[in-house]
Amino acid sequence: MLIDDLSVWLKDYRRLAILGIGNPLRSDDAVGLELLKHLKGKVPKNVRLLRCEMTPENFLNELERFKPTHVLMIDAGQLQAKPGEARIISPEKIASTLLSTHTLPITILGGILEKDLKAKVMFLAIQPESIEIGEGLMPRIQGVPKKLSSIIIRAIKGNAKNNAN
Repeated sequence: MLIDDLSVWLKDYRRLAILGIGNPLRSDDAVGLELLKHLKGKVPKNVRLLRCEMTPENFLNELERFKPTHVLMIDAGQLQAKPGEARIISPEKIASTLLSTHTLPITILGGILEKDLKAKVMFLAIQPESIEIGEGLMPRIQGVPKKLSSIIIRAIKGNAKNNAN
């Protein structure tokens, strides 16, 4: 289950960066950006939300200053699953799920974050229905950001007692 996978991964986090990645002009590719909206104002101070859109590499300096122990990158990904289905994927397995709408491949960014920041990196991939040009999520995806944000918040709060600053 997603909540279990996130909880195990977050077990020893001290500072968490959540990167919303996607193209707001390509329908469901914006699902990571929409999910970030649902997290805003609902996460503890040791969690930083970054709306990266298509260039998460532009946030490397901010991430270096924040010094996260964990980085969760959220984006649409080809999971060969039903639209809206989400999975946690390790950096080693990210390449096969990418939609390639971003400037720098997420696999390279994940490697940089792991090597330079010594952060634990994970990818939350969400199966899109469509990434055709157009604004707004497709009907089957519209409820997904709220549902997933609730799961992420529960995983963060479940680990908060172990991770007081």
